[in-house]
Amino acid sequence: MPRTSWTTKRDEKARRIKNIAHLTDGVVLKNENIVEALEQLLQPGDRVVLEGDNQKQASFLSEALAQLNPAKVNHLHMIMSSISRPEHLDVFEKGIAEKIDFSFAGPQSLRVSQMIEDGTLKIGEIHTYLELYGRLFIDLIPNVALVAADKADRNGNLYTGPNTEETPAIVEATAFKDGIVIVQVNEIVDELPRIDIPGSWVDFIVEADKPYQLEALFTRDPKLITELHILIGMMTIRGVYEKHKVKSLNHGIGFNTAAIELLLPTYAEKLGLRGKIATNWVLNPHPTLIPAIESGWVETVHCFGGEVGMEAYCAARPDVFFTGKDGSLRSNRAFAQVAGQYAVDMFVGSTLQMDRNVNSSTVVSGRLAGFGGAPNMGHDPKGRRHSSEAWLDMITSDDPLAKGRKLVVQTVETFQNGNTPVFVESLDAVEVAKQAHLATAPVMIYGDDVTHVVTEEGVAYIYKAQGEEERREALSAVAGVTAIGRSADRKTIQSLRERGVVAYPEDLGIARTEAKRTQLAAKNVKDLVEWSGGLYNPPAKFKNW
Repeated sequence: MPRTSWTTKRDEKARRIKNIAHLTDGVVLKNENIVEALEQLLQPGDRVVLEGDNQKQASFLSEALAQLNPAKVNHLHMIMSSISRPEHLDVFEKGIAEKIDFSFAGPQSLRVSQMIEDGTLKIGEIHTYLELYGRLFIDLIPNVALVAADKADRNGNLYTGPNTEETPAIVEATAFKDGIVIVQVNEIVDELPRIDIPGSWVDFIVEADKPYQLEALFTRDPKLITELHILIGMMTIRGVYEKHKVKSLNHGIGFNTAAIELLLPTYAEKLGLRGKIATNWVLNPHPTLIPAIESGWVETVHCFGGEVGMEAYCAARPDVFFTGKDGSLRSNRAFAQVAGQYAVDMFVGSTLQMDRNVNSSTVVSGRLAGFGGAPNMGHDPKGRRHSSEAWLDMITSDDPLAKGRKLVVQTVETFQNGNTPVFVESLDAVEVAKQAHLATAPVMIYGDDVTHVVTEEGVAYIYKAQGEEERREALSAVAGVTAIGRSADRKTIQSLRERGVVAYPEDLGIARTEAKRTQLAAKNVKDLVEWSGGLYNPPAKFKNW
């Protein structure tokens, strides 16, 4: 039979909005009415996408969501890139929400694990960021979006400022499929510095009682960088960056990569590498990158999000950062993930566990952290067709149809804090998958995507290994005194070193005694402020002077 209506979603949206007409003035919703409004706008079983990436949180809206009456609103299907705040999980314990699809749960990972065991939380899937954003347009289309912006005007136009992040992807997926878009803003103004999202995409704005939560996630204090981090950094610069002439890259947020950033203007400068490596980045504005920028190492940086305290510095360096006419940074998490996947030559990150086959995960026993964007960055995208010197350098075959590879580098210390080995026989993720009723084990980066592993022992050139057994041997050669490392055979290691499948510091011309804190361009946060000419304004917890 022919359909009687092709506007059922639009009609349903109009019905819901009409229900709260008495609570609104145009698109403006008073914050004291937010709970009542959400109880009228949300229906049991709705898919609700809540902005909560790993920095920027729609904190006013998430707190309001947790205050709803579960007799009125229940069985919600939550969609979030990051489970970061207590109320993100409170809604499940209260019976308001039932199921979640997410990417990362670092701050709440222990509680997530416990709630799964208790049966109060059902997981759809654990996603990469791009995967989650993509599904918003396919089979996880939101009924309601709850997002955050810096400012709005009375027409609902939004200014997101330095922290645009995932807001455009969330809003577009909802607005153009007749979902309801509700935005908390820090301030309603007459004129915006720039319009990041047009008001025609927005249904309601509400001025929050306090600014949205914003975490200084990418700040690492140089005073906590150890000589071990420096040694790993030096080997990575010599044995990977210099060897393969890597110019475009993405860094993780650990102390290993912070050390590399601070070694560029010193150690790498002495090697004569300026202009030859590390020129174009997809990266949040890491404060530890300031000395390299000021020294002329960095040409461009495109950002996933902003970083607390870096606003004035980014605005003052438009040749490096992507900024608007108003001078503020324009970030975009979805586009940056795409760039990290297809446009850069190398990803450098870390992990909590790695098995003999070089599979790695940050999901460990008792802690379901997820993995966020690392699998997007840390894999070899099969769709890439453009070449670069570093990409071509990964070719190990004479086949005329051979293609290059993205460099996927894991830099890890052989033991975590608490003397827990990073290298294990089997990932905890395998057992976690059974406990959480996941269809597949939550592996962060698969071993066949990894090209290099760097530890304090040396560099394993995984991409050069011939066959699965030799890959295992190469990993064992740099696994130190872990059980995996102790299984290494001296003759085999010597053969791997002679063939360039493994390199120890001395093979790279590095003396371990060189790995001193004197090599760092900045020794503490105060040094970073001085490098910035006073433009960097670190958060209070990092001000130790």
